[in-house]
This record gives sequence, C-alpha cells and structure tokens, in this order.
Amino acid sequence: MQHSDLPTILDIEASGLGKGSYPIEVGYVLPNGSAYCTLIAPQPEWTQWDKQAAGLHGIGREQIERCGKPVQEVAQHLNTVLAGQTVYTDAWANDYSWLNALFEAANAQPRFKLESLRSLLTEEQAAVWHSIKEQVQHETALVRHRASTDAKLLQLTLQRLRRQAPITRRQHGDDLAYGVGLRIDRARASG
Repeated sequence: MQHSDLPTILDIEASGLGKGSYPIEVGYVLPNGSAYCTLIAPQPEWTQWDKQAAGLHGIGREQIERCGKPVQEVAQHLNTVLAGQTVYTDAWANDYSWLNALFEAANAQPRFKLESLRSLLTEEQAAVWHSIKEQVQHETALVRHRASTDAKLLQLTLQRLRRQAPITRRQHGDDLAYGVGLRIDRARASG
C-alpha cells in the first residue's frame, strides 16, 4: 500500500474529559508518515485539570505552561499544513470539541475537515479494529500515550486492516458466515 492511500490522522490529548476540559497537545501523521506534535499553552480560563487523565498521557500542567505554544501559533500551523484536507480521528466527539476550543481561543476557523476514522471502516474491519490495534501496538512498541504516537498507531492499524485479505461474506446454509475463519455449524448453534 502506498502512503497516498492513507489519510492524515490527528489526535488530541486534553486536560480531562467533559465540561471544562481543553486541548493540551495536538499531533498528526500525514499520509507520507511524517508526524508533528506540540504542547498547547493553556488560556487563563482553562483551569480544569484531571489527575487521572494526566496519569494516562503523562503531561503535567506545569509542562504545558512552560513548554506549550500559543493557541494562535498552533491553529495557524494546523491550518497551513492541513488546509483543504479531511483529517481523521478515532475520538471524533472529544477531538472536535477540543479542536473547536483551540480555534475559538485563537480566534480562527479550521481550514480542514475533521471526520471520524470509523467512517473509513467496513463493519468487518470495525469488528476487529481493537485486536488489530493491540497487535500493531505490541509489534511496534508504540506505547507512549501522546498525540502523535497515538495518531501513528491509528494510521498503522488502518494500514494493516487494508493490507489484510478483504473480508468476504458467504452463505453457509441459512446462516451468514464471514470469511475470516468463522464458520457457523448449525448443529452446534442450535444445540
């Protein structure tokens, strides 16, 4: 599979989940595999901080205050690099909200479209997504829960799913079976 067959994947780490949470890091991976990641300096009104979320991504509040880039700079960079693209994320509802908070704080509008990664998957691919993602994570040792690493893991998982033999549907008696080694034995199923 050529890189051009892969979409741009974006991921955002945040201060927590729910009301009052805000983006603290954004990362993406382009179709050619190149990645970008940056911390985001919090706005004065961005005060919510979830220690459990920080335990997952490992980013401290003092780190984003010290090393984060201004929201205007981050929004401009994203618009410059991603302009005109459809960019995909695995947590659309959360990432859309955080991206909106970033651009609102920067007084800017995104020049790219954010879509759910799920829209690229067939039902069969979605059913095995998590197990394939775990395989890829194990094989590549991408364990750092940060924005660009997570985006890379998602892109590699999608690439693996697309490389696998297409999952085909075939009739097996009156039952429907999927061409991934699953066979439904009517006697066992009814008995």
